[in-house]
Amino acid sequence: MLRIVDARTGRHVEIPAAPRHLLRICVHLPVIDDGIGAVHLRVLLLGDVLARTAELHGVQALTVLTAPDLPQEERQALDRVMAVLGIHPPATVRAHDPSATPSARADVHVLAHGADQQDGVDGVRIDVGQVGTAPPDEGGPGSPDAAVPEADPLALRMLLLGHAYRTPVMVTGAALAEARRTLRHWRQLVADWAQEPSRPIPADLLRRAHAALADNLGSTAVLDILRSVERDADVPAGAKFETFAHLDRVLGLDLAREVGHQYQVTP
Repeated sequence: MLRIVDARTGRHVEIPAAPRHLLRICVHLPVIDDGIGAVHLRVLLLGDVLARTAELHGVQALTVLTAPDLPQEERQALDRVMAVLGIHPPATVRAHDPSATPSARADVHVLAHGADQQDGVDGVRIDVGQVGTAPPDEGGPGSPDAAVPEADPLALRMLLLGHAYRTPVMVTGAALAEARRTLRHWRQLVADWAQEPSRPIPADLLRRAHAALADNLGSTAVLDILRSVERDADVPAGAKFETFAHLDRVLGLDLAREVGHQYQVTP
């Protein structure tokens, strides 16, 4: 069972309520004034991680995206950004006034912190922390749209997952570079471990990782677990591969991207 802090009460709530086996998620996109910004991406990412976590725990998830009525160009840009960040497309997209009462029934409503929106008539409310971007002269990506790095867009995903979803995040060039380095390093390790005999994930390790995700989507704790697994000489290489591959089902960092590539022979 997943436990999420309801932003309205500050208390943990178990979702979905038994005996249902379908988690209904409604992601509310903030107003888009100057293009798609990092805060929009973080709201979408949180909905994606929630759905992935539910499915990892054997609960089917259905995501509805409510957004301002966007011109076709912005809608296409939104689709492209979701694709490069590994965000699964929602089952339904509905045009909706962000300041109005949520119209979609849901177990969980995901909104940007401070959104000028009345509480939904049902379901848990998750408030996602704000995202800032440092200007180029301070090592940042500049405009909000530029927060998605061209070299490896998933670096932004990793950077955001490295912070509790309620805390504000500052996206800087240095932070994105560090996330890119970690992704390259992990992908190479996963490719190397894939050459070794497969081994089961240690039961205690699997239990801790699942518990972290089930407790308010603890992606930061999961990343810490992966760092400890990387360094743990007592965990066989094959078990490390299975651990990284399994948890990447939620993290969505494409950690197995390099598997087999280093042994390909160019004709």
